[in-house]
Amino acid sequence: MPLLGQPGIGLPVLASILVYSRRKRTATDQLWMALGLLGFSTKSFSVSGVRSVANGRFFDEMTKPDGLPRAVYERVNDWLASAPPELLASRRSQAELMFRRIGITFAVYGDKDSTERLIPFDIIPRVLGRSEWTRLEAGLKQRVKVLNMFLADIYGKGEVIKAGIIPQDIVYQNEHFRPEMRGVKVPHDVYVHISGIDIVRVDDHDFYVLEDNARTPSGVSYMLENREVMMRLVPELFSRHRVAPVENYPDALLTSLRSVAPKASGSDPVCVLLTPGIYNSAYYEHSFLADKLGVELVEGRDLLVRDKNVYMRTTQGPQRVDVIYRRLDDDFLDPLAFRPDSALGVPGLMSAYLAGNVTLANAVGTGVADDKAVYTYMPEIIKFYLGEEPLLKNVPTWRCREPDSLKYVLAHLPELVVKEVNGSGGYGMLVGPHATQAQIAEFAVKLQNDPDGFIAQPTLNLSTCPASFESGIGPRHVDLRPFVLSGADGVRVIPGGLTRVALKEGSLVVNSSQGGGTKDTWVIDDFEGGQA
Repeated sequence: MPLLGQPGIGLPVLASILVYSRRKRTATDQLWMALGLLGFSTKSFSVSGVRSVANGRFFDEMTKPDGLPRAVYERVNDWLASAPPELLASRRSQAELMFRRIGITFAVYGDKDSTERLIPFDIIPRVLGRSEWTRLEAGLKQRVKVLNMFLADIYGKGEVIKAGIIPQDIVYQNEHFRPEMRGVKVPHDVYVHISGIDIVRVDDHDFYVLEDNARTPSGVSYMLENREVMMRLVPELFSRHRVAPVENYPDALLTSLRSVAPKASGSDPVCVLLTPGIYNSAYYEHSFLADKLGVELVEGRDLLVRDKNVYMRTTQGPQRVDVIYRRLDDDFLDPLAFRPDSALGVPGLMSAYLAGNVTLANAVGTGVADDKAVYTYMPEIIKFYLGEEPLLKNVPTWRCREPDSLKYVLAHLPELVVKEVNGSGGYGMLVGPHATQAQIAEFAVKLQNDPDGFIAQPTLNLSTCPASFESGIGPRHVDLRPFVLSGADGVRVIPGGLTRVALKEGSLVVNSSQGGGTKDTWVIDDFEGGQA
């Protein structure tokens, strides 16, 4: 069954770190570089009644190596120390009840027995200091700016390819490259209007980009609902902090969308949100965002194209549409241009788009930018366009297309995570430490037959944050997906983002379908943790 739209946060995602260095290294060099970021031993101890991780190698975001809480977590630590277990248990139950009433659910593709599920929510917030966030925000803006420059270039003059920064076959033979977009001028050169950049950290300073999501990133509805639930559940903790707001995200998104409307649309462009329908795993988010944005939620059958203009069917007759925030993959957008069997798209939509009469967000063909092989070239791509060093790190990957890397990967499959370069959502991957001998042997054959289609990575020891359970409070691994908006009026980064947490003890898997949950992410002024 083909995947319709992006699978969102409800699909298998193994937290791993990509490792890359342009300088050629021996397999031994690469192994030691990877091991420098790994380490799996943890030790529990108690600080003010809070169980933390004494990290030999895991970075504990709440607790310093000396056992004292970090400044931004001091008030959270005090709250946890003073809160009786019965109070925390009550808040956990209330959170679950609130999410059930709201109806926040997700589905898992490929699971025949699955029903709509609640995403587990942890009531202890993840806290970032303003100085940490400022560094991260600058890196996110730099990266998204370059993603847009890269897409404009590869669909234009192709200077990055001519300069030898990235091999042309990785771009032009990529399954997400759309020849139809060659020479097309998109409004304000913005291809990626909404991006979700997956971030991990392994120490108290550096953030690493795990993945660029430049097609139809999911999860923002959970970020917004998490904040609303936290404000209701723990007002006493909120009152001790000045938390940067996230509730202005819908307004910022609508402003960005309207800013890239075709010039002929006038001062009040009509925006709609295009969904694959109720059977899509992220449908709740689609309906939620349409409601928050104050725009119509439409399916392909609700739209029609006349004279290369897009119209929405209404009870008062056809209404012109100027901007489509589409949550539908390229393949399904227009049966006349892409998959002829698609019943989800709008016949003729690409003709209106190529004529400049409607804006699609994100643009057609952005999937090249979040390809895992392209990811490994991002440090050089950033330097090429901006003449700057990357503010957010990419760190080592074995490209199986390179003979030395392939040889190393084949010899170390039980230790590595191997992914398809065009894959998403955790499909088509091998998790070596958890794979059977038969699975490893099968993947070895795949690698030998199509080395260009795979990369390999070591698993990453994600940083930890405290989480609340019936048995007490314990450390759990987390990642972060900040959401970045790009429009004619610039780039905006919503302070915080969606923190995903691996709720199973010892697990590095943060996705919901395998026991992961979410947290509210707070950005506060640095001095707020201690005495103001």
